Amino acid sequence: MGDTGIGALLIRLRTGRGWTQQRVADECNALEGRAAKTGKEIGRYEREARIPVPYTRRYLAQVFGVDIGVLDRAVAASKGRQGKDKAAETVPARPAAPSRSGAMSAADAAMSADFARFIAQRNADEFVVEQLEADVARLARAYVSHPLMELYIEIKRLRDGAFELLRGRQHPRQTADLYVAASRLCGLSAHVCLDLGDYDSAATHARTARACAEAAGHEGMLAWVRAVESLIAYWTGRYEQAARLAQAGRHHRAPGSIGARLASLEARALAIVGDRVGAVAALADAERSRVAMPGHDEVPGIFAFPAAKQFAYAGTSHLAVGGREHVQQAIVSADSAIRLYRSAEDDDQSVGDLFAAHVDLARGHLLLGDLDGTEAMLGFVLDSPPERMSASIVRRLTALGRELGEPQYGGAAQAARLRDRLQHTAVLAASPAAHSPELPT
Repeated sequence: MGDTGIGALLIRLRTGRGWTQQRVADECNALEGRAAKTGKEIGRYEREARIPVPYTRRYLAQVFGVDIGVLDRAVAASKGRQGKDKAAETVPARPAAPSRSGAMSAADAAMSADFARFIAQRNADEFVVEQLEADVARLARAYVSHPLMELYIEIKRLRDGAFELLRGRQHPRQTADLYVAASRLCGLSAHVCLDLGDYDSAATHARTARACAEAAGHEGMLAWVRAVESLIAYWTGRYEQAARLAQAGRHHRAPGSIGARLASLEARALAIVGDRVGAVAALADAERSRVAMPGHDEVPGIFAFPAAKQFAYAGTSHLAVGGREHVQQAIVSADSAIRLYRSAEDDDQSVGDLFAAHVDLARGHLLLGDLDGTEAMLGFVLDSPPERMSASIVRRLTALGRELGEPQYGGAAQAARLRDRLQHTAVLAASPAAHSPELPT
C-alpha cells in the first residue's frame, strides 16, 4: 500500500496537475486574497517538515478540488506514523537490579527523561509561525502604498513578539523560521526609520536584521539587508560605501529580484561619485538580473523589486551620470516607472517611488530647459499630502528648489514660483506635525 500521509498526497495532487509548488501557493493566495503562502512553504508541507493547519487545509482542498476530509485523514495518518516512529525510538528499560549501580543508572535515566519533557515544552507551534509569516507578508505589501504611521505600531508589536518567541523554546526548524520572520520585521523597522530620516536607528535595526538572517542562514535576507545598509549609507552621503555594500550583497546566492535591486543601488551610488563607466555597467547588470530573474520573491511589497521600481532607480542613476543622452534616458525610465505603477493593483503602487519618478521627470525636463514640463511633473507631488512624503523625497524637493534658484533660471517668474512651492512643501513635509514624533525602537 502506498504512503497515505499528507506529504505524499499533496505531491500526487500537485504533480497530477503538472503544477509547481509556487503555482499551488499562488492558487491558495488567490483564494485567501493575500500573499500568505510561498512555494517554499508548500515544499515544507510535502516533506512533512510542517503539517498544514486546519485553515490551510481548507484552502488546499479548494485548490485541488477535493473534500477536506481527504486531507484531514492524510494528516491523521502522518501524525500517527510520526507517533509510532517516536515510540520505536524508545528502548524499553530492563528491570534494574537492586544494586547501587542500578540505582545510579535509574537516577541518571530520570534526569534524561526530565530533559526530554523540557524539550517538549514549546512556546510556538507551526500555527503560530505560519500566522506570523502571513502577517509579515501582509505588512510588507501594505508598506509600499499605505501611510507609514498606520503600520509601524503593528510592525513593532510583531517584531517584539518574535523576539519573545525566540527567547523561549520551539522546534529547531520553527526557530529558523522565527529568525527569518524577525529579520524581516527588523528590516521593516529599519525602513520606517529610514523613511523618517532617523538613519542611526535604521542602521541599528538593519544590524539586528542581519544577525537574525545569519542565525537562520537565509541568503535572501542577508542580501536584502545589505541593500538596506546601502540605502542608509547613500542617504547619509557615504556613496562609495553604499556602492561597496551593494556589491557585497551581490555575493549572496539568492533567488528573486534581489540581484536587480543590488545592481540598481550600486549604479546609483557610482553615478553620484562620478564613476560613469561603473554606473552604466551596473545598470546593465540590473537589467540582465531582472530579465533572467531566478525564481520568485518569497515575500511581496518592500521585499520585492518589481520592474517599475527598477525603472525608477534607473531614472535617478541616468540623471546622476549626466549628459543629454542620459537625461533623455532618465525621462524614459521615470516615465516607464510611473506607467507600470499606474497599471498595478492599488496595494502594489509604491507612493514613494511614484513621488521619486515624478521628481526625476521634473528635473529631467528642467535640465533640457523645459520649465513647463518641470511644473507639470511636479504637480503630482506638490498636490499630495505632505505626511505621505519620506525624508528622501523631502531632500529631493529641497535640492530641486535650490537648482531652480541658480542663475540660469533667476529671471524666470515661473522658476521663482516653483521654487517657492517646493520650499513650502518641503517645510510642511519635514515638520513634526507631518509625522508622529515617536519612532519604533
